[in-house]
Amino acid sequence: MLESSQFYLSKNRVTKFWTRLCLGFLTPVVCNPATDPNPMKLPFLLFTAFSVVVWTTTGARAATSDRYVGTYRLADGSMVDVAPSDGEALRWRRLDGTTGRLQKDGRGNWTSTYGWTDRPDGTRVSFSDGETVQLHFNDSIGQRVAFNIVDTKFESHGVTLAGRLVLPKGEGRVPVVVLVHGAEHDSALASYSLQRLFPAQGIGAFVYDKRGTGKSAGSYTQDFDVLADDAVAAMREARKLAGSRVSRIGYQGGSQGGWVAPLAANRAPVDFVIVCFGLAITVIEEDQQEVALEMRLKGHPPEVIAKALEVASAAETVFASGFTQGFAELDAVRAKYKSEPWYKDIHGNYAYFFLPYSEAELREKGAAFKWGTPFHYESMPTLRASTTPQLWILGEDDFEAPSEETGRRIKSLIAERRSFTLAMYPGAEHGMTEYETASDGERISTRYASGYFEMMRDFVRDGRLHHSYGRSSITPTPSP
Repeated sequence: MLESSQFYLSKNRVTKFWTRLCLGFLTPVVCNPATDPNPMKLPFLLFTAFSVVVWTTTGARAATSDRYVGTYRLADGSMVDVAPSDGEALRWRRLDGTTGRLQKDGRGNWTSTYGWTDRPDGTRVSFSDGETVQLHFNDSIGQRVAFNIVDTKFESHGVTLAGRLVLPKGEGRVPVVVLVHGAEHDSALASYSLQRLFPAQGIGAFVYDKRGTGKSAGSYTQDFDVLADDAVAAMREARKLAGSRVSRIGYQGGSQGGWVAPLAANRAPVDFVIVCFGLAITVIEEDQQEVALEMRLKGHPPEVIAKALEVASAAETVFASGFTQGFAELDAVRAKYKSEPWYKDIHGNYAYFFLPYSEAELREKGAAFKWGTPFHYESMPTLRASTTPQLWILGEDDFEAPSEETGRRIKSLIAERRSFTLAMYPGAEHGMTEYETASDGERISTRYASGYFEMMRDFVRDGRLHHSYGRSSITPTPSP
């Protein structure tokens, strides 16, 4: 589930996601020259322990670019959302899953590139700079959609968190979705496009900065219990602010949020949970499965994969101990295998970060990354105890959160006649994006999976899926 951890250090990994200031084990440099902050791209779990995400809009973004951020309704009624990206760049998204990066050229014109590639996509985009900003998208003119917006502060465990309620205009009752973040350090208030895409479809959205990030106080943590309580506090704040307009309320959580949102739902009643590219296995198991998948796709045989997992297990033990134990075992397996030709292919979510460093270096650097990560948290008891309808949306080609075992476990809950629905998207990776593969094996994302946004919208509205959604394979909740 950690974006840079796949064995292809791809443009998808290096440029698709957020700007990163890599700390600790890496030289402090901005690692991501073409970022794209996005709630769908909450790709990493523990990799943030080694790379602090820095959302560039908190720095020196040009006001001219931010002026254009918003959701626009085109003449045919369809929507285009325009969100911040890196520097002065923007990113447009449509509900059908198409997307492109907008960059100004030397003459002040906007150029759109296909997905997260560098190829022009032929989309013509410009903005009218009058009193009311308009979007010119190909041959259509879009008007910015107005929302009822309330910025707020609320408390959780004595920490003040910053949030925002975004509702469609009007007085009618609407469902409200609370957006639960992943492991990122960036500001959800600044970067989450779903805070507009949902309201543009008649759904309220509550977005908030995770503790220790953006405008929220406190210290960054990966303690799922604390984060679940924060999500409950956010839900209650959203319900209070929306008042009589709330028809139903629930959570949408991506990546690490897939562990947090179900916990929160069990602590205070809600109407639904949507988990996107999440996991129903432990953090340790996730790293093991990613190492095995990556090694297998590299063409290594089972006996080599078993050795790679031996190395990964030793690294995982050091990390899970808080950098206090397991160093002798890690040194032993490194000495045993480091001259093997496959050794360089070991990655996983975080295992490969440890391999170049001595015990002294690991102890020194690791002290900054004790964030309460529950490495052995088992989510299945939480899921079995749930009485809240849940939709799990997974990508079959997800390296960061390998979906095979999680999919099997969700299907087992469905077989037990529990209120779960599983949607599996072939050809989709972490963040629910499709991709193309370069000759060197590099993945570059091109678009979101068709039907992904509509699927979430429908489930938020009434807890049901009404038709087919792109190429997804759906295992529904059993009929009563």
